[in-house]
Amino acid sequence: MSTVPTVLIADDDRSIRTVLTQALGRSGYQVRATSSAATLWRWVEDGEGDVVITDVIMPDENGLDLIPRIKRIRPELPIIVMSAQSTLTTAVQATQRGAFDYLPKPFDLGELLAVVDRALKQPVYAAGGAPAPKLSADDNLPLIGRSPAMQEIYRIIARLTTTDLTVMINGESGAGKELVARALHDYGRRRAGPFVAINMAAIPRELIESELFGHERGAFTGATNRHIGRFEQAAGGTLFLDEIGDMPPEAQTRLLRVLQEGEFTTVGGRQPIRANARIVAATHRDLRALIRSGQFREDLFYRLNVVPIRLPPLRERPDDIPVLAQHFLNKAQSEGLPGKTIDAPAMAMLSAYRWPGNVRELENLIRRLAALVPQPVITEAVLAQELAGYTIAEEPQPASGDDAETMAAVVERHVARLLAAIRESGEEGVLYERALAEFERPLIRMTLAETRGNQIRAAALLGLNRNTLRKKIREHGIGVHRRVG
Repeated sequence: MSTVPTVLIADDDRSIRTVLTQALGRSGYQVRATSSAATLWRWVEDGEGDVVITDVIMPDENGLDLIPRIKRIRPELPIIVMSAQSTLTTAVQATQRGAFDYLPKPFDLGELLAVVDRALKQPVYAAGGAPAPKLSADDNLPLIGRSPAMQEIYRIIARLTTTDLTVMINGESGAGKELVARALHDYGRRRAGPFVAINMAAIPRELIESELFGHERGAFTGATNRHIGRFEQAAGGTLFLDEIGDMPPEAQTRLLRVLQEGEFTTVGGRQPIRANARIVAATHRDLRALIRSGQFREDLFYRLNVVPIRLPPLRERPDDIPVLAQHFLNKAQSEGLPGKTIDAPAMAMLSAYRWPGNVRELENLIRRLAALVPQPVITEAVLAQELAGYTIAEEPQPASGDDAETMAAVVERHVARLLAAIRESGEEGVLYERALAEFERPLIRMTLAETRGNQIRAAALLGLNRNTLRKKIREHGIGVHRRVG
């Protein structure tokens, strides 16, 4: 009897079946591929296969609906889900129904082979916890975007739905950190409990301990009644500690004690209260730098940074801008504002803008345009007037003494961040490729914005062969909006 693992593939796209069959075959696996969920089910019933790779949308059955049936008869069989419906809904549904992993299409072939290898080596894991939440078919979700960066966020959230692990979200202001925290709560096993948020930067430092832990009557001047703190309010649910980097040292010490001992006392109280809230923290600040300067406790950082999530700024995922803009237009219309559309040149301008205020700035702009622009189509001229005073693609300025920052300084600072991230993740052999891609992608995208999508002019500006430019556009997944007329 053969000891070579067998991979079962179900996908209605012939080209994907062919590519996967060839790649897995070259990697030493036996492969059986089909376009039918019914055929896949028959193979599983007959005891065939060591790993299943299935698409979601197939002619005879939804692949997600097949997962629980497979798990009932063969709970040890790992199932990898692929889908072109690259949303948080799909990732969460796949994970909560028992999938080993989820890969959005288009996927990296090397990554899929690595997932198959992990699936065969990892011990059997039986998922448990509360029943999965009902997810809306219209995908009315707080997180929008299909860029690779957002796909990774979705996968992390999906993997955390059956745990109470503490999460640290790092991202710039306006990037949507609270939306990620809410998604972790809404799709987690504490979703029936409350979601309680507190912003450390918005509360006077002398009141933070009272706000977090509550106080007893008479605990201090003005404490005329007992006050229930956020930890008690969040019992059975999630406590979101926003801007944790602004927490004063004395409150850090008390929070560390709660995380270590699992209980706290109110200000002025003596009776310990059991802490029963999942902790999600967030910050836009560099906590490691704050640790070095003595402003943040290192032991508290490691207690909070159990699962780190980096939420990328909007400028790092420009391909999400059109879908976000359309989402905000739809939202504005549903709230009673006039319906609007954005033409292709204006959308290219939106995609080229740097968005220092991130998603929040984009939403505010779209709502303003929906309310104030009289015509039904938002054009490039209208948008340029609205963005007057902002720079879409900054012109390079010559260095002059100490007032100008050189390109080398910018690159060195960014490479330092990449090195820190790689040290933390343990990855090797990726620094050169990642740094080059992060410089090359915005260079090509902004040049295309400058030429309004004209690839011949863009290639001439860049000094590249036209075919080379096309190849790089495909490699980086850059959306091209060509102006007609």
